[in-house]
Amino acid sequence: MKALITGASSGIGRDMSRVLAEKGCDLVLVARSKDKLEEIQDELITKYNSKVKIVEMDLSNIDNCKKLYEDNQDIDLLINNAGFGDCGDFTKTSLDKELNMIDTNIKAYHILMKLYLTDMKKNDRGHILNVASIAGFMPGPLMATYYATKSYVVRLSEGVREELKKDKSNVKISVLCPGPVDTNFNKVANVRFSLKEANSYDVAKYAINHLNKFYIVPGIGVKIARVGVRFIPTNLAARFAYGAQKRKITR
Repeated sequence: MKALITGASSGIGRDMSRVLAEKGCDLVLVARSKDKLEEIQDELITKYNSKVKIVEMDLSNIDNCKKLYEDNQDIDLLINNAGFGDCGDFTKTSLDKELNMIDTNIKAYHILMKLYLTDMKKNDRGHILNVASIAGFMPGPLMATYYATKSYVVRLSEGVREELKKDKSNVKISVLCPGPVDTNFNKVANVRFSLKEANSYDVAKYAINHLNKFYIVPGIGVKIARVGVRFIPTNLAARFAYGAQKRKITR
């Protein structure tokens, strides 16, 4: 199997590459940091004798997303994982950073999913894993843009799943929705989570081992939160979220 992972230089993406390498998969690892990509490439080749191609690329650029697809064909598993967040009052956070977030968290996912899914449907095989968040199921005051991007990923995945069902396609899609995870996300987003953060490798391993599911939700507490939010009025959920987010802000 050949897997392409975006955001593969750190966090969940990096750990997914480890899990897949252990299973004998060929890998295409994509991220902006060449040094970090070379580190994980060396590790996987040394430890697992894996076939690993690295691609230094900023996926917030639409043309780069298209080039990535054109240069890397015959992908069996696409893992859309690249992304970041930000925290703060919507009127005070950086517009440029938020637009870059939308380009990375939404546009890159959308483009790669559309291009690779088209090929997968023609071949009637393949799997796409979109990394979203439990944030995709609820409003997110003080992290409004980030929560909105993850909601987009969840809803897009849900819609496409139904299309695949109606077409009786053998192509599969999954959406990973973890809670707080101990990654570099916190530093980029300027937050400190009040809840205990999950181990990145544990989340990655859980995701890969549960690709047979559509919603992949690691951790009992996160599962309960996902179910609970369905029964709470949106305004009340937003009020609770505001209080939780307020405690996260570190600046």
